[in-house]
Amino acid sequence: MAPPSKYMTLKHLLIGEVKQIGFQFKSDSFIERIVKTLPDINWSEAYSMYYMPNRKDNLNLIFETFKGIAWVNCNHFFANKPINASNEKPDVSWYRDRPKKEGHRTCPEDYLLKLELKRYSLNTVRVYVIFFEAFINHYPEIELSKFDENDIREYLQKLVQEGKSNSHINQAVNSIKFYFEVVLGMPNRFYSIERPRKKKKLPVVISKKEVTNLIRTIENIKHKCIVSLLYASGLRLNELLNLKPKDIESERMVVLVRAGKGNRDRYTILGESLLKDLRTYYKEYQPTEYLFEGANGGKYTGTSVQSIVRNAAFKAGIGKKVSPHILRHSFATHLLENGTDLRYIQSLLGHRSSTTTEIYTHVAVKTFESIQSPLDSLDL
Repeated sequence: MAPPSKYMTLKHLLIGEVKQIGFQFKSDSFIERIVKTLPDINWSEAYSMYYMPNRKDNLNLIFETFKGIAWVNCNHFFANKPINASNEKPDVSWYRDRPKKEGHRTCPEDYLLKLELKRYSLNTVRVYVIFFEAFINHYPEIELSKFDENDIREYLQKLVQEGKSNSHINQAVNSIKFYFEVVLGMPNRFYSIERPRKKKKLPVVISKKEVTNLIRTIENIKHKCIVSLLYASGLRLNELLNLKPKDIESERMVVLVRAGKGNRDRYTILGESLLKDLRTYYKEYQPTEYLFEGANGGKYTGTSVQSIVRNAAFKAGIGKKVSPHILRHSFATHLLENGTDLRYIQSLLGHRSSTTTEIYTHVAVKTFESIQSPLDSLDL
C-alpha cells in the first residue's frame, strides 16, 4: 500500500482563551470535505484555517479519520524536550519577592513554576524573566492570552530597528515561546516566527606550539590539570566543572561527560601524560565530590578557570584572547589536522549534527597543504 500523497499539519491555536487544534493544508477540496465532517469544527478568518477543541479524544479522532488518506504532520504540535534532571532546582523566590514597581507587569506565577520544573540554570531563569517582562510591558494593555503572531513580529521588528544583536533577539524569542509553548502547553505554537540568521564565524584556534607554551608556563599542578584537560579532552567549561573523580576512567583512558549540552552523556579521550599529572594532583588535593573544587570545597568556578587560561596565555606571549572554549576549538582542529575522521571528532565533541563539526575543516591548515594556488600554475 502506497503512503498517502496528501499532507496536513496540526497547529496550536488559542481562540477566545480556549486551546484549539488548527488544520493547515494546501487548498484541497477533498481534504476540506473530510475536515468539515469532524465534530465542533469551525473556521478562523484570523488564522485562515479550520479548528476544533484541543482534546485527546479529538486528536485520536483526527488520526483515525485521516489514516491512509493524508499524512498528518505533528512535528509542530508535540513537545520533544526533556527536563534537565541533572541540574539543581533553581531558586526563583527572589523574582516572586522583589519589590513591585507601579505599572510594571511581572512574570505570571505559572511562568516561574515551569522554570523551576525544567530546572533551568539561574542564568537562564534570569534571562527569560528579563526578556519576557520586557515583551509584556511593551504591550501593557494586552492580556497575556490575547497575544498573537503579529504582536510578536511587531515587537521583534522594534528590536531590530533599535539595533539589538542577533543574540538579544533570539533570547527574546526564546522567552516568549517558552510562555506560549511550555507554560500554556502548546508546543511550537509560534513555530513560524522567524529568527535572525546567525553570523557564520570561524572558530578561533591556537597552534600546537602555542598550546605547548601555554601549558609550560603553568606551575600549579591543579591549574595545569585544568588547562590540560580542557585541551586534551575537548571539554566545554561547564563539563569540566561538573566532572567527578570517578568520571576519569584511567583503565580505558576515557573521560565520562555526564549530561553535557543537550543533556546527553558521552565519552571523550584522555591523554596519557595528563593522567600522570591528574594522579599527582589527586594525591595532593584529595578532592571529594568534584574533580576540581574551590578552596572551601564545592564546585570550582568558571570565572577562576577563565582567569587561569587567560593568565597562562599572557605569560606564553600568545597575542590572541584565549578562553577555555578556544582550547576546545583547538582540540578539534588539531585532531582533524592529524587525520582523525570527522565522525569521531563529532562524537568526542558531543555535537548532535555533523554540520556543526564540519566548520573545523575551514580552519585546519594542513587540509590545504596539498592544494596548489592557481597562481603557481601560471607561466609568469
